[in-house]
Amino acid sequence: MSRGAKNYSTPTGSGGLVAAALAFILSPLIAFVAAVPWGGLGTVLGQEAWAALGLSAGTSALSTGLCVLFGLPVALWLRQVGLRRPVLAGAVNLAVLIPLVLSPVLTGLSLTLLWGRTGVVGGALDALGLPVAFSPAAVVIVQVFVSLPFFVAAVGAALRAVDREWEEAAALDGATRSQTLRYVVIPAAAPGIITGAVLSFARALSEYGATLTFAGNIAGKTQTIPLLVALGLGANDMDAALGAAVLLLGLYVLVIAVIVAIWLSRKD
Repeated sequence: MSRGAKNYSTPTGSGGLVAAALAFILSPLIAFVAAVPWGGLGTVLGQEAWAALGLSAGTSALSTGLCVLFGLPVALWLRQVGLRRPVLAGAVNLAVLIPLVLSPVLTGLSLTLLWGRTGVVGGALDALGLPVAFSPAAVVIVQVFVSLPFFVAAVGAALRAVDREWEEAAALDGATRSQTLRYVVIPAAAPGIITGAVLSFARALSEYGATLTFAGNIAGKTQTIPLLVALGLGANDMDAALGAAVLLLGLYVLVIAVIVAIWLSRKD
């Protein structure tokens, strides 16, 4: 063993368990790729599928931007307050993570009761001629609700990894708190922030149940790619469902490529 090499012990038989876990995860994807009618894909990808793709990508990008806008200050606040009042920070962090454990139907119902036409907020907006339910805005609201916890969790982990000695050194050099935040903390946590944004985008793309409950499945208006896949399955049109799923898979491949690029950049 070379000097400096570390000897990490692993449980006996762990290699077989790793192989089994990978097979369990990858085998459904392999089955999906094998079932796609690649030769006739152009005939099953109609205007409806591309419209759903555009809606999914557009709303997911907007919801990701909103997650960054609201989530970054939350993560920074949790990091700062966690040093002085850990109980308060823990309670707020727990509240932010609540959407992770809610069922999609409960999420959709809760959003409907607040933002729907008879809801506290939605009713007032509807009276002003700004209906939210069953509109693209409803899709974005759902996506932000389910994606924000992913962003806050990823960014929080990145911020906790920033060495506080860097901040102390910046303060000794006369930097203000805002300057330290802008030039030290955020650049150091940038890979985690970008990863959180990418994960939020991926989660927004995947949203199905709450979107169906709150926004509906209206072609060209609220019909995202997951809803179109479900529609094809419900109509027993497997080719249409697989075609729409291929578009969704393409977006996931892009997401994975970005995450891998971030990971490789951190290794350099």
